[in-house]
Amino acid sequence: MLTIWGRKNSSNVKKVLWCAEELEIPFDQVDAGGAFGVVDSDDYRSKNPNGLIPCIEDDGFVLWESNAIVRYLVARYGDQSTLLPPTLEDRASADRWMDWCSTTLAAPFTVMIQQLVRTPEAERDMAKINAATRQFADALHIAESGLASNQWFSGPSFGIGDIPLGVLINTWYAMPSIERPVLPAIEAWHRRLKLRPAFKQWVAIPLT
Repeated sequence: MLTIWGRKNSSNVKKVLWCAEELEIPFDQVDAGGAFGVVDSDDYRSKNPNGLIPCIEDDGFVLWESNAIVRYLVARYGDQSTLLPPTLEDRASADRWMDWCSTTLAAPFTVMIQQLVRTPEAERDMAKINAATRQFADALHIAESGLASNQWFSGPSFGIGDIPLGVLINTWYAMPSIERPVLPAIEAWHRRLKLRPAFKQWVAIPLT
């Protein structure tokens, strides 16, 4: 049985829960991190010495880092019709978007969600919010151009390249009090994501 540690409102945990649901893998989800604690226990640290979420255990195999977990789950439980792009080129492109999401979008995203969702309004740092909002929106023009020839970041069909971006961009659309550029391709892609039952269950949930 697959076990997934992590709180459901974590963007990195949402990736893993969404992926597991798409693959129809039975799993146990254990709340950890934030108010739930757990991550500082000796048992958890023996699994993930970073003390971060998510972390999985699958038939004795322990793995942390959300993108690595998504790749592992798809490689073990998927096939060319379920999340894994069918060609080497599409697979490399999907990997590229997964990594780009972490290297380019994650930093400004973290500032926005901490300031706009998890900080009382009177204590928010508007300079940080404005800088992060601009940085995130500017980067999305790159993603917009990435959809010029395909409907998905994984190529001709939905796959692993869409999962990290899907989590962050859905949260971005749900954040209050920010201006967003018009991005027709991303908006259409986001509408397609919202039709997926696994996305509705694990990603399209209230921000906390």
